[in-house]
Amino acid sequence: MTMNKSELTTYYGDFHIHIGATSDGAPVKMSGSRNLTFEAIAREASERKGLQLIGIIDCHAPGVLADIERLLDSGEMKEHADGGIRYGQTTIILGTEIEFRENGRGAAHVLSYLPSVDAMKHFSTWMSRYVRNMNLSTQRNYAPISVIQEETAAHGGVFIPAHVFTPHKSLYGSCADRMSDVMDLSLIDGIEVGLSADSKMASRIKELDSYPFLTNSDAHSLNKIAREYNALSLARPTFKEWLMALRGIEGREIQANYGLDPRLGKYHKTTCIEGHHQANNRQNCEICGTSRFVTGVSDRIATLADRSETEADVVAAMRAPYYHQIPLEYIPGVGPKTLIKLLTQFGTEMNVLHQATEEELSAVVGEDTARRIHAARGGDLTIANGGGGRYGRVTL
Repeated sequence: MTMNKSELTTYYGDFHIHIGATSDGAPVKMSGSRNLTFEAIAREASERKGLQLIGIIDCHAPGVLADIERLLDSGEMKEHADGGIRYGQTTIILGTEIEFRENGRGAAHVLSYLPSVDAMKHFSTWMSRYVRNMNLSTQRNYAPISVIQEETAAHGGVFIPAHVFTPHKSLYGSCADRMSDVMDLSLIDGIEVGLSADSKMASRIKELDSYPFLTNSDAHSLNKIAREYNALSLARPTFKEWLMALRGIEGREIQANYGLDPRLGKYHKTTCIEGHHQANNRQNCEICGTSRFVTGVSDRIATLADRSETEADVVAAMRAPYYHQIPLEYIPGVGPKTLIKLLTQFGTEMNVLHQATEEELSAVVGEDTARRIHAARGGDLTIANGGGGRYGRVTL
């Protein structure tokens, strides 16, 4: 049944959060914080961040599946009939990040999401035939990428190429010039833009026109959850409704993307391996002399583009709006103590970012910090470019 827009609700979702370890301390994401357990992520997202939908990656791991079963058996969490696991006001979508490599190409990462625990168990069993270490995150899957796509679809899942422009292990950054060179375009449900790009930049590539864009945190620690996120129009926060939003069915949609200004991303600009910013046509770094460079996302997109920036602006304007929003932790003056004050007064980070007025903020943290938070909502702060693995920064 088609619903009126007034019958739908705005929910906030971040669909790329890694698990650092199982509840008994076994490592999962080696570069992730060990306090990133399935349970801790759910608590942080629901109680501090104020997200109603989250995608937790690495749920294929046997130890993580055991944690999920324990939480369901205890009654602390409950599966939803329309997909996902409920914890408080938050629905958890179970996902996994997979690394693939086609012959003669570089490696790239993709995200597969499954609607239920049983579906994830079956998918995990299938993966175990092609993955050497199922206990760890983002392991190489030796099945062809087309087979990975087909298996995701067969389990009722969602398939999304991850951080597609990142120079290391992404579709356009290290694998192919065109998505169509390696993947079945009909089995792609959305595109994760990544921290160093936005909708306007991605819209310079025509083959992405038919896919919704997602902005996700790719969090490796609790505080990085929701540094990028999405607003979605749904009847309720479930896997089924999320899939409808990705496909634009019955009024469900991605309402807005909230992402870093690409200049804050750590791969936005081309740098040498020592981190010195470069024009992309140099043979050697003018500062240290090295000939080894990390190509920035902005330069890679310019190389791949089959549409001008002006044309891309027109296409991007037809999508959900993309807001350059600076996370609270990036804002000068918002340290741990100030953040506690804000959360004590306003409840969650989503309330601080979207509900509190500048006057209300000022009463809690003072005029200067309140003004910066208000300016950060629209990305209206001075930024020094990131690149070469180093994040950009907000400057005063």
